[in-house]
Amino acid sequence: MSASSSASTKPVRAILADDERLMREQLRSRLTEVWPELDIIAEAKNGIEAVELVRQHRPDLVFLDIRMPGLTGVDAARQIAQLPEDDDWLVPEIVFITAYDQYAVEAFEQGVADYVLKPAERERLLLTVGRIKKRLALKQGDEVEQGGSTAPLQQLLHKLSAQLNPGAAPSYLQWIQATVGSVLQMIPVEDVLFFISDEKYTRVQTARVEALIRKPIKELVDELDPALFWQIHRSTLVNARAIDGITRDERGRQLVGVKGLSEKLEVSRSYTHLFKGM
Repeated sequence: MSASSSASTKPVRAILADDERLMREQLRSRLTEVWPELDIIAEAKNGIEAVELVRQHRPDLVFLDIRMPGLTGVDAARQIAQLPEDDDWLVPEIVFITAYDQYAVEAFEQGVADYVLKPAERERLLLTVGRIKKRLALKQGDEVEQGGSTAPLQQLLHKLSAQLNPGAAPSYLQWIQATVGSVLQMIPVEDVLFFISDEKYTRVQTARVEALIRKPIKELVDELDPALFWQIHRSTLVNARAIDGITRDERGRQLVGVKGLSEKLEVSRSYTHLFKGM
């Protein structure tokens, strides 16, 4: 089935989140003009509501005001990005709403996420809608041309956090305290090849040892340097410097090879854009 026929039978579902009612109404009105088939299923007044509505309704697309009380749009996006996926639902596309052009960073233009400046202008919104439609088609596997960004969504969120809090320099984990057999060891983060989680533990793999920690992946994502550790699955982070190549199995899934190990790490559909062109 083509992307156009799929879109006609299953409308794209969206959630709007902005603490200003008039801004929500204005954006809804403009979206109705430029994307009449878009199904806006819910609206949120803050970031906490936005995360909960995404959890409940599992939309394809979320518009998030960057500055909201309680939970900023950036913090809400971090939580949304960690929601569990399945065969019927992937983490939604994110569009940030901002009154400040300074947040329209280069990463937006590269396709990790997108942005709309307040008040939403028709021409800029048309550009955003076109990019979102293309990324949704790529997610469905109906297009083969290159799309997405070379940087993960979490890297963009860290950049935005730095802009929202310019005086707070990012501080990333330097050591992992992990159990190796019956011994507690301090492992330098740069030595870790990958982290992979099950329901209870997260496995820490280096070239020489395999260790266990209780910290989940969703916490590690925020604590590790996103330029060094890429999330390739909701349960997997890989050291970008340790990637030895990308292959596909008989089912068409992307698999990451790790230097010095025979083990392959599966890439979920949400993160295949990291390896376009490889």
